[in-house]
Amino acid sequence: MKKTLIASAIAAATFSGSALAQESNMPTVYGNIQYAIAHDNFDGGPSSVEHFDNGSTLGVSHDHEIAPGITGFFKVELEGINADDKAGSNGIDALDEAYIGAKGDSFGQIWIGSDDSTYERAVTEISEHYEVATLNQGVDYTTGEGDLIQYMSPSFGGLSLWAAVQFNGDDDTKGGDDKSYPYQLAAVYEMDALELAAAVDSNDTSDGNNENTYGLRGSFNADNLRVTGEFHTRKDSSDTFGVIGYYTLGANQFALSYELTQFDDESSMGDVDSDTITLQALHNVSDHMYVYFEGYLGGGDDVYEYEDSLGNDAVTDERSIASVGAVYYF
Repeated sequence: MKKTLIASAIAAATFSGSALAQESNMPTVYGNIQYAIAHDNFDGGPSSVEHFDNGSTLGVSHDHEIAPGITGFFKVELEGINADDKAGSNGIDALDEAYIGAKGDSFGQIWIGSDDSTYERAVTEISEHYEVATLNQGVDYTTGEGDLIQYMSPSFGGLSLWAAVQFNGDDDTKGGDDKSYPYQLAAVYEMDALELAAAVDSNDTSDGNNENTYGLRGSFNADNLRVTGEFHTRKDSSDTFGVIGYYTLGANQFALSYELTQFDDESSMGDVDSDTITLQALHNVSDHMYVYFEGYLGGGDDVYEYEDSLGNDAVTDERSIASVGAVYYF
């Protein structure tokens, strides 16, 4: 599963090799192998231990100067390697990202294809940070990551404006039987140690609820400490609150977060609450490898479903996961 940490590391590695690639006009090849082991326990129910591929990927990127001050770029990232089990793997069989675009200091950046969406990049930091992330609270917005046309403006005194539209044609099931053009808008402000962001998703899809999703994020950086708070809301669906703190100590990083989702009566979950406490301890072994431990404690109003020993569906109000993993990237 691609999370913010590994994505940032790969982006940094890709950027560091861009000058050499530009000189030879050769693309940059990057990738990672991600392994994890997790113990999953349902309170009053079953428990299991699993070793799995946590989202290994292989990618290629390239950029070139179209004209003075204007750069064209592309990226394609593939996944589905299932590197933990040769017998169960068909090799690379899925697409994570693929897009082309152009950028310049005067007009910003525009790109088209499959990529992390504007709403996700602007205001969903907490769930995107963790590696395994099984119990993190999901934010209710429906515009996907494919068929996107996205734009980021230049910074105007620390303020940048972002936008995306998803092009769902006549035969595209994401839009139901009719064409649809769901959109996302965001404003991101950065000044010194402070970051503020607001975003909206129009949710113009066929899930039965056409209400917008609104999100807010605030982040503060103080030397080795970063703190972020989030809020997301969608009428007749849910409200999600979250806070996370990171502390970096040399080659080590520690993170602790709390998330709460309150579902409305009109939602598919009914009138219930679900919350998660997550702890992460991560150690950078080298410039290309890190290991981590993550612990998740989920609670709520009987929101965790499982199958009992008799094959019957059952629910519980508590679930916990402990995981360890390793990532090698280049």
